[in-house]
Amino acid sequence: MQRDIQIEGLSKKQRVLADIIWGIGSREQFDAFVNSLPEKDRKEALVVADMILWACWDQVDTVEPETVEMINSVK
Repeated sequence: MQRDIQIEGLSKKQRVLADIIWGIGSREQFDAFVNSLPEKDRKEALVVADMILWACWDQVDTVEPETVEMINSVK
């Protein structure tokens, strides 16, 4: 069952960054997007990405071993 991710308190700019980040399809695309931003925006995008990850983790009920392997492979 898929649930909506909700992050409270984002600024308008952070919501735009979150929408862009959510639509990115790969780590390479994410890195390219973040690296294309000015330094201040880059830091903000990384914070927003972390917030998205934590919001997703908050919705996880159980973690399968295969999922742990996949997560560890992108670190």
